[in-house]
This record gives sequence, structure tokens and C-alpha cells, in this order.
Amino acid sequence: MTHGFGPVAPPDAQSRAAAEQRQAQLTKPAGALGRLEQLGNWVAACQGTCPPKQFERARVVIFAGDHGVARHGVSAYPSEVTAQMVANFLAGGAAVNALAAVAGATVQVADISVDADTDPQVSKHKVRRSSGAIDREDALTDDEIRAAIEAGRAIADEEIDAGADLLIAGDMGIGNTTPATVLVASLTKTEPVAAVGRGTGVDDAGWIRKVAAIRDAMRRARPVVKDPVELLRVAAGADFAAMAAFLAQAATRRTPVLLDGVVVTAAAMVAEDLAAGASAWWLAGHRSTEPAHDLALRHLRLDPVIDLAMRLGEGSGALTALPVLRSAVATLAEMSTFGEAGVSTADAEPVNRALDLRK
Repeated sequence: MTHGFGPVAPPDAQSRAAAEQRQAQLTKPAGALGRLEQLGNWVAACQGTCPPKQFERARVVIFAGDHGVARHGVSAYPSEVTAQMVANFLAGGAAVNALAAVAGATVQVADISVDADTDPQVSKHKVRRSSGAIDREDALTDDEIRAAIEAGRAIADEEIDAGADLLIAGDMGIGNTTPATVLVASLTKTEPVAAVGRGTGVDDAGWIRKVAAIRDAMRRARPVVKDPVELLRVAAGADFAAMAAFLAQAATRRTPVLLDGVVVTAAAMVAEDLAAGASAWWLAGHRSTEPAHDLALRHLRLDPVIDLAMRLGEGSGALTALPVLRSAVATLAEMSTFGEAGVSTADAEPVNRALDLRK
């Protein structure tokens, strides 16, 4: 099945080089700001300008969807919580809302496949109610996978056309770490027991059921693992397909993305297969406690900004990293150079010391 994405051009190398040069002129020892310098250089390359501009319209889009596999004991929470949390996001009462306020971002929710009727403002891109139970049936039909990919592409276009200069994909869906782990383990050829985490906090019996469901879903996914669209259709779900298309389209539109946890990063692995080179436009916000997340980050060669043992989803880890990224932009853009501040460079110090000794 065609998906309409092609290879993605990388961020601007000239702007990255200019940023590296500017870092060497700022009033600090070379490399003294550590990873902040690399992050600032990445933003400059993504924006195609040096110094980079501070983010003015950072936007979180939470992709919400239910999964049939959640009805089979793989989560500590019932599926009804997905729709309840969508209402909580809209009311401003979730972690993502609190963190977005601190980080200077706004939040949108997209009901892609919640197993309930939700507010019309969030359900305009809805594909179906709940994706199929992937351990025993396909997640989606051919028509539904097409609709989900188009939804994700359209959401990215809507946000970028409205002025978004940084995008964050978040997730909400009880049971969604199960398809996420199926994608990650399938694409990295990892045994289920090495990839399965506790998700929302399942007990030992729940973990065993989850491993079995993932093993069965991986068996069903094996024939289509090299076809990203079919892999999403058979073994993921509408929310994952929309997320993958959203991430691929953001890169195609040259818009940087902060990735969240295991669910979003699993979708990102497939997005990189949809649009080769897209991952150059993404930054890993954090490392979650889910074993599959570490596997996904290594697969994409992404080094997370923070590691605070978070595992909530919603975009919460990426939002917690956003102030660090803002700091990287601020130091590169707002610090004075040695010349502007009248501060001696490292090269001048020995001369100055020699002059002092003569006095």
C-alpha cells in the first residue's frame, strides 16, 4: 500500500556550522555548556538560521485511542479510563496540562480511536472505536489504515500551518504499551520477555498475560515487518498510524519534534521507515522506565535529554525536557561573544598573565 511519504532532507548543515562557530565565540570556555551546546546547534539547523529563535508556539498533540488487547488483562486500568482522561485533558486537569503551562506549550487532543463518543472538538479525525485485539486479529482494515495515516498527516499540516514551531506527540490509551512493545520488539528482533515492561503497573500475572499477548501479536506481525503501513495495520492501531504519519509529516515540513516515551517512540520507528531521514528532525525528550523505550531509542540513535524514571505518557517526558531545550536556544542566541563583551579569549590569557608578571 502506498503512503505518500518520501525521503526527508536533513536539517541545514550551514546553519549548524554557523552555530558551532558562534558557540566558540560565546563568553564561556569551549564546550562548557556541554549538551546544551549540541541542542542549540540542532535547533539552529532545524530552523535554518543562526542564532536560533526561541520557540513561540510549541504544541503538544495527544493521540488518543483504545486497543482491543486491553480487554484481555494486559493493563492495570480498564479501557474506560481513556475517554475519562480525554475529558480531563480538555478540562486542564492532567499532568500534561500542568507541565505544558510551565514549559510554554499548548495542548490539543485528537481522538483517533477512543472506544467512546468524545467531545466533537477532538473527534473530527476519528477513524473507529478501538483498534482490534492484535494478539488475535488485525488492528485495522485497509480503509482504516489509510484514514489513520491521512489523519496524522492532516493534523501535522494543521498545526504547522497555524504557526507551530515545535511539535510534541503525546499518547493516551489504556493498553497502548502492548502494541508499542510489539512494534519495538518486532523491528529490533528482541524476545518479548526482554522488551515487556509493567506499563500502567500490572502485577506478575498481568505481566505474564502481556508477554503472551505480545508474543502472539509478534507472530502475526512477522510476515509484514518490512512493510511499515501493513505493520501498523496488523499489529499497532489507528492512534499509532496517525502518530507515525504526524511525525513523518512534521519532518517533511521541516518542523522539529520532541519525542515522548515508549508509545510515541515506537510510532517514530515506523515513521522513520515511512520517511527515511525523518529522525534527524526529532529529539528524544526523555528515557522512560519501559525496557522497550531504550531499545527504540538505540534503534533510532537518539540520546534522550533527561532521564527521570518517568512512564506516564501524554507527552509529559518531552514537556519536562522542553525547558532544557529552551535554555539551549537562549544561551546560543542571547549570550554575548567575547568581542561584544570585551572579555579576553582563552588565547589571550597567557599574554595577559605575562604582562601582569612584568608589573
